[in-house]
Amino acid sequence: MLIEQILPNCALHAHRVVEDQRGCLVALESEADVPFRIERVYYLFDTARGATRGFHAHRELQQWAVCVAGACTITVDDASERRTVTLDTPDKALHIGPGVWREMRDFAPGSVLMVLASQPYNEADYIRDFDEFVASRRAKPPQ
Repeated sequence: MLIEQILPNCALHAHRVVEDQRGCLVALESEADVPFRIERVYYLFDTARGATRGFHAHRELQQWAVCVAGACTITVDDASERRTVTLDTPDKALHIGPGVWREMRDFAPGSVLMVLASQPYNEADYIRDFDEFVASRRAKPPQ
């Protein structure tokens, strides 16, 4: 369920939580709860205090980021607008579409950031230079 459209190609979503006396469960299914086919899953943990991650965009890849433990801050930028989102509960996710720069920081101790991706790892899909990213977005408007 959409909570907030952050940028044209980036939105905050709520997961459906199943809760009973034993606790809570979130189930995520490809092309149902997550709007793409999941081809890769990775997670960040034991992030050093003060460390920053990301600092790149993708040409085609989509991502679904969930802080399953702890909290972190993600800044997203589409070369027209920059916004910051805090992920601090496992029942919400940030959908980051292609053409969005991302920077992750402020990882609380014990945080685990899980990312579901629409494609396997492909270095050619990354834009790692911010100036190159901005130039590529100016040549191709946001989707």
